[in-house]
Amino acid sequence: MSSDLAATYAALILADADVDITAEKILTLTTAANIELEPIWATLLAKTLEGKNVKEMLSAVGTAAGPVLKPD
Repeated sequence: MSSDLAATYAALILADADVDITAEKILTLTTAANIELEPIWATLLAKTLEGKNVKEMLSAVGTAAGPVLKPD
């Protein structure tokens, strides 16, 4: 498994457990899975997801409505 995929899975695991997504926790999970991940990538992923509801983001995929057109 690639390290970027492992980091993504780690973030999803944390979100599913309703745990704050931090670089330290991502690194803990990837290390436990015996996957080497450079700390900078864990930090970038955690900062990208900071303050976002990952579960809500996943459930909203493909549900955006298109523009409403006025009839002439």
